[in-house]
Order: sequence, then structure tokens, then C-alpha cells
Amino acid sequence: MLLLIIAFGVVLLGSFAQTVSGFGYAMVTVPLLTAATDPVTAVVVTALTDIGLTLTATARDRAHVRWRTAGVLTGAALLGLPVGLLVLATFPERLLSAVIAVVVTGCVALVWSGIRIRAGALGLGAVGALVGVLTTATGTNGPPLVAAFHSLGYDPRTFRATLAAIFSGVGLVALAGFAAIGRIDAQALRLSLVALPAVPLGWWLGNLVFDRLSPTVFRRIVLLGLLGSAGVALAAATA
Repeated sequence: MLLLIIAFGVVLLGSFAQTVSGFGYAMVTVPLLTAATDPVTAVVVTALTDIGLTLTATARDRAHVRWRTAGVLTGAALLGLPVGLLVLATFPERLLSAVIAVVVTGCVALVWSGIRIRAGALGLGAVGALVGVLTTATGTNGPPLVAAFHSLGYDPRTFRATLAAIFSGVGLVALAGFAAIGRIDAQALRLSLVALPAVPLGWWLGNLVFDRLSPTVFRRIVLLGLLGSAGVALAAATA
């Protein structure tokens, strides 16, 4: 029972973060759920509960999506998905927890530094492939896109909408991959079904905040949330 309550609370927090910032759902939910369950279940539950949020966000803000950019990045991400599935299927639980901790911490540093990734065709292709690997291996796939989008100068609404479109396409294929390797089990389904109502609640709360945020406050909230999530990931990996 306690685990179900934790899952609901974690998904609520992740949904709120995703709605406010455009990304961060997995960087909140994966490390927190890993601390409560195991890394594979955490990644799969995150994918199962996140897909509705990203599809809804894409449909709602479709006029703000940069579809060409989203198409290039999604296509490149599909090439990296099998590599991430291999990591998820073969790495021991403790090693996978450590990988998640390192990736989350590295992603926080990437966003915090404000590094900009060149947005040419080659740069976007490399970012997309990395996103694919991270999606199925650790679930934490947003920060490379954030670094790329900073160089494109997207405003917050375009930023959020285009991220949602990419996450939707990649997420659907990732779920098919998880099913193919037998990682969507009864535990993951049970936690996902219980936590699912938290998604629209987090979306509603996040939108109340999003419309009132300045770009500066927007960035600070994202970074503080990711810093806390990275700390939890490191604690879970070293416990």
C-alpha cells in the first residue's frame, strides 16, 4: 500500500515538473521510483505513465511545435533505442542504478552549465541518437534536447511543445520495445494504473504555474528540481 502511495506522489510531482518546464518528468520519477522499487520497474512505470502526458501536451500545443526539428530528432532517436534496451536487459540491478545516478547527475550539470549544442543536421542527429539510448536505458532523455534547444533560441511554449512531440514519438516506440523484451510485468502495470490519475492532476497544477512564470524563474525551477532528483539518484545507487 505504501508503495502505491509513493508511486502516486512521485508521478504527481513528475507531471507537475514536466508541465512547468517541458521536461524533467523522468528525471524526477526514475530516481525516486528506483529508491522505492528497482531501476527496471522505475524506467518502465515512468514510460507507461508519461506517454499520456506527452501526447496530450503535443495535441494541445501542436501549433507551437517545430515539426521539422521534432521529426529529425525522433528519427535519429529510433536508432539509439535498441542500444538502450540492451543496457536495460543485461545490466545488473545495482549497476543500472549507478548508471541512472551518473546520467541524472550529468544531465543536471549539462542543463546548469547552459551548454549549447550546435543545431546543425549532424548535431541534431547525434543528440537524437543519444536521446534514444537514454530513453530505454535510464528514461532520463530530456537534457540533451534542452542543450540543443538553447542554441535554437526557443521561447518557453515552443520549447515545451516541441519536446512533447519528440517524447511522444520516442515514448511509443520505447513502450513497444519494453513489451518485446518482457519488461512490462504485473508490478509495473499495477503501479502505473494506480499512479495514472496523478498525471492530469499534475498537468492541471503545472499549467496554473506555467502561465505565470517568467523565463528566468522558469529556468531556476527546472534546475532546482533536477538537483534534488540527482541527489536522490546518487543516494539510491550508493545505499
